[in-house]
Amino acid sequence: MTLTVEHLPQEINSVDDVREACSVIRAGFSAMRDEVGKVIVGQERVVDLVLVAILADGHALLEGPPGLGKTLLVRTLGEVLQLSTGRIQCTADLMPADIVGTVVVDEDPATKARRFTFREGPVFHQLLLADEINRATPKCQSALLESMQEHSVSIDGKTRALPEPFFVLATQNPIEQEGTYPLPEAQLDRFLFKIDVGYTTREELFEIVSRTTGDVALEADVIVEGDFILAAQQLIRHVVIAPHIQDYVTRLVLATHAGSVHAPEWVSENIVVGASPRGAQSIVSAAKVAAVVDGRFAVSKRDIKAVAVPALQHRIVRTFEAETDSRPTSEMIARLLKEVPTLMSEEQDV
Repeated sequence: MTLTVEHLPQEINSVDDVREACSVIRAGFSAMRDEVGKVIVGQERVVDLVLVAILADGHALLEGPPGLGKTLLVRTLGEVLQLSTGRIQCTADLMPADIVGTVVVDEDPATKARRFTFREGPVFHQLLLADEINRATPKCQSALLESMQEHSVSIDGKTRALPEPFFVLATQNPIEQEGTYPLPEAQLDRFLFKIDVGYTTREELFEIVSRTTGDVALEADVIVEGDFILAAQQLIRHVVIAPHIQDYVTRLVLATHAGSVHAPEWVSENIVVGASPRGAQSIVSAAKVAAVVDGRFAVSKRDIKAVAVPALQHRIVRTFEAETDSRPTSEMIARLLKEVPTLMSEEQDV
């Protein structure tokens, strides 16, 4: 069964309406995860985080070695979510017009009259895959900034809205750096999550080989429509977060700033630039989705811990010493999660 907006309560007037809405969203999330699993073997954590980013109305950056199914995952999501999909294969010779579109001169065959016509680029799709985004030049990378933040593009003096819902799922290879252009902090900050894609296990690799070298074509069915995603995003915004939990998120983000009264002493030795306010917004938005998926109607501390690393690891700039010693930002965030005090009892946090 394909979930549509009609399956959600049209108005939220009582606690029962909230419970019904959360139950439908949770069921939809589970169905989407199972359907993606028909094509994608393993990578459950990656799939969950991408779906959380979509329900939180955010973009995701998938980072991992080639051949791990990052592109296949995005294509499968387009089928499961019944969204129009576009693809940009980022290369050094890519031009901004190849992304957002361009204005061309058309001639009417009958009258020979000429007029200016706008040809849409691949960004005018609901689900956009930017494959190997760090191979595009900075000029092309910046062409995505407005679309990711404002869900619109400005061309020839006109602002054109993008179709809703709109998501950018980008991939990049962290190993090969020759001919690449690292994403600037402003671009990275537009991504809700940076998700690390790791290697599969022995059993998963065996299953991948069996599925991909046989004669059975694997396809995913449509589970939800785009309007359902939009409605679910609005309903999830009503999930409650207690003041002391939101304060914990605030102090966690401020703890990434060297010199802050909330930062442990070791932060100044490892971090040059801390997370922006978007980091706190991303954590709260994603934690609300995590709470609903877990069957609850309020954010808890464990929801914060579940999403803090992918929400913050790309927003932190390490010191030169931390980079040369290969100290991962994910480990720094995990350490902060342990050291930043809650200021409330554990019973109240859950």
